[in-house]
Amino acid sequence: MEPNAYDWDLFVIGAGSGGVRAARTAAASGARVAVAEDRYLGGTCVNVGCVPKKLYSYAAHFHDAFEDAEGFGWRQAQPPSFDWPTLRDNKIGEIKRLNGIYSRLLEGAGVRLINGRARVVDAHHVAVGDEVYSAEKILVAVGGWPWIPDFPGSELALSSNEVFDLASFPERFLVLGGGYIAVEFASIFNGLGSDTHLVYRGELFLRGFDREVREFTRDQMAEKGVGLRFETNVERIDKGENGLLVTLTDGQVLEVDAVLSATGRRPHLEGLGLDALGVERDASGYLRVNDRFETSAPSVLALGDVIGGPELTPVALAEAMHLVRCHYADTPPSAPLDYRNIATAVFCHPNIGTVGLSEEQAREQYGEIRVYSAEFRPMKHTLSGSSERCLMKLIVDDASDVVVGAHMVGEEAGEVIQGIAIAVKAGLTKADFDATVGIHPTGAEEFVTMRTPTRR
Repeated sequence: MEPNAYDWDLFVIGAGSGGVRAARTAAASGARVAVAEDRYLGGTCVNVGCVPKKLYSYAAHFHDAFEDAEGFGWRQAQPPSFDWPTLRDNKIGEIKRLNGIYSRLLEGAGVRLINGRARVVDAHHVAVGDEVYSAEKILVAVGGWPWIPDFPGSELALSSNEVFDLASFPERFLVLGGGYIAVEFASIFNGLGSDTHLVYRGELFLRGFDREVREFTRDQMAEKGVGLRFETNVERIDKGENGLLVTLTDGQVLEVDAVLSATGRRPHLEGLGLDALGVERDASGYLRVNDRFETSAPSVLALGDVIGGPELTPVALAEAMHLVRCHYADTPPSAPLDYRNIATAVFCHPNIGTVGLSEEQAREQYGEIRVYSAEFRPMKHTLSGSSERCLMKLIVDDASDVVVGAHMVGEEAGEVIQGIAIAVKAGLTKADFDATVGIHPTGAEEFVTMRTPTRR
């Protein structure tokens, strides 16, 4: 079949962040593109991920803000009360607005949107319902799906897909898991007023993050009233008279209104037809791809949460643009996509922002390092009366003086670290940080005023 004889140059399966960006960019470069989506436009991020999560995180922060205001002279006639349906339904309205924007973006780019779950028939054919389409290249961008472990009563647990839309507010809430999703939701429901527990089988949550950041976050969350139970697991969940009875492996039984299982996500590849093509996966079930995002079947491409890299929206967007440059640009990129120094945030309370290496990773990679850290009570809380503290940390390769990691736990950490991330990505030195004049009074100025190493 001559390339032009195909119905489409590129057929994208999945209209999430990566799929939509790839479709629009490829279409802008002249390719004929179709996208199939069976659920919702914008994928996990817009519908059941970053967007609603951040809106709920804002909602939860108001709890602290109302309390903090008193020290600044603000009096309220009566204590504020929280109305769950208002938050939930306003969130639904905002997501509908975003779905519409995604639809218009595809339309404006000249991309055909096909509603339905697509199935790969062979290397150049995709079926959606009864229709079969031919395509020179097929892009798999179906993202991930929450995974819930199997234990007695596990069907009574919610995943992150359902937790945003509960019919009534859970006054007693339990999160199972130790990743960033578990930690964020424990903070959110605690902030909204739930009696909240986090249960995790490991000795400390947020594996892979900087150890000091993890310990500091643990202490701050405990201080805010989250019941942290490490080295424990859920043995079973039973329906009780007044809620769910959760039996833990240490023998304790907790009665709660909702259990969120935030125990990981897996690529959403069931029924996609890739097995018939023999598309290779790694040991964890992710699709193997080369630097051009080609799977073991060269006409089948993949990106985003199905290929097992950092499962972050901006990473999927970067992959999409790189993929389109590889396959549709006049001059393809000279180097593979660089995954080093990707900044990220965890919207627990207080927030975490991080870029580059943890102290542990840097020690392993460079041997000789300098660590600069500052832990302090933010200026705001000198009057608010809150006990919340802030942590800032720089990790420097001793030989080159390059800052190889920056970490923060505190208010608006994500906003602060985004700026610092540019400096770390650019390979600036500690001397460059020291030569930068701070903005006073801010917490962020600590990043340019830490002069004495905490440890080597």
